[in-house]
Amino acid sequence: QLHLVEAGGGLVQAGGSLTLSCAPSGNSFIISDMGWYRQAPGKQRELIAWITTAGNTNYTDPVKGRFTISRDNAKNTIFLQMTNLKPEDAAVYYCNYPGSRKYSWGQGTQVLVSS
Repeated sequence: QLHLVEAGGGLVQAGGSLTLSCAPSGNSFIISDMGWYRQAPGKQRELIAWITTAGNTNYTDPVKGRFTISRDNAKNTIFLQMTNLKPEDAAVYYCNYPGSRKYSWGQGTQVLVSS
């Protein structure tokens, strides 16, 4: 079972940028499609971006044009570049398989956006 570790969150002013990373712990390898999810306080976790093994990407409307998902297979890492951050982007961000048979959830990385 893959254990995922997210990093890169923090506090940023509205309009600012952050880059999140996701990598497996130990000697595991990410060989599947992968997605970034987020969960804001009081809301359900939602998928916001995903990338296939071939590098094709998809985004939900709230983040389209501002966020970029990418993968570095040599570094076994998934990234989420976030620009023009808005207060409504504040959430705990997680990575996981974008389909139904998910890996164990990591602890996520918190993003706070001040207005």
